[in-house]
Amino acid sequence: MTRHFLRDDDLTTAEQAEILDLAVAIKADRWGRKPLAGPQTVAVIFDKSSTRTRVSFAVGIADLGGSPLIISTANSQLGGKETPADTARVLERMVSAIVWRTYAQSGLEQMAAGTTVPVVNALSDDFHPCQLLADLLTIREHKGELAGLTVTFLGDGRSNMGQSYLLACAVAGMHVRVASPEEYSPDAAVVSDADAIAATTGGSATLYTDPFEAVAGADIVVTDTWVSMGKEDEKAQRVATFGAYQVTTELMATAASDAIFLHCLPADRGYEVAAEVIDGPQSVIWDEAENRLHAQKALLVWLLEKNPRTLAG
Repeated sequence: MTRHFLRDDDLTTAEQAEILDLAVAIKADRWGRKPLAGPQTVAVIFDKSSTRTRVSFAVGIADLGGSPLIISTANSQLGGKETPADTARVLERMVSAIVWRTYAQSGLEQMAAGTTVPVVNALSDDFHPCQLLADLLTIREHKGELAGLTVTFLGDGRSNMGQSYLLACAVAGMHVRVASPEEYSPDAAVVSDADAIAATTGGSATLYTDPFEAVAGADIVVTDTWVSMGKEDEKAQRVATFGAYQVTTELMATAASDAIFLHCLPADRGYEVAAEVIDGPQSVIWDEAENRLHAQKALLVWLLEKNPRTLAG
């Protein structure tokens, strides 16, 4: 069966650790692996604009000896005249993997069901699993072993980042807290999945509405923009709703004394995070941004090994 990476819990705890170990090795020897030599092509499809995802996948595929084929859905049949499943059946005859940054998680699931090459979720409305691999790699670099650490995500708990933090950290055996207004709590099904995973890994998943209670003693503090793509018309309302969840120096002071701060970027200083925090000594956002490259390369290497390349036709 073809292995895909559509949600953070598509990996077991052992598999997640294996990919992170591989990312460490790849970061230390950036051009040492060439599984895409040929060059083989990887389709990288964008419904949404991007900086870090586009650059990290394009550079990473080239580093692995391959050729990135960047496709905008605005200039393709995908989502218009052609279904994700049909597009996938065409692409698998020509490419070694498909990476898609899109809106609906259901589209990714349809694409994965229709192809024999690995499909990677480069971001959907529900999850951002590649970002979480980079974040976990960054946390591991600064904190050592992941299991047992406490991480707090603040802001829109129903966002792709809030929900991916629940799943990925549960898989890693971490204690993950999500602080958000009650009406922006993560989807109940995602929380249930995180709880079930945490019960097997020694971690935990807890929801909060009080940001200070959620951050107290945390080893890692994380936030994301309050106004994600497609939510621009809600900006004024969201700024008012999430104002109490801004990561300030006062809030960071309640975390562990050696806590680190993460943000997947782009950031709105003065909104979800104070400039003094994101540009301060506890911030590791530039390591986090770089680690998108290494984590995604490790993921692609791992998927290619799990799905030996075969060309149909």
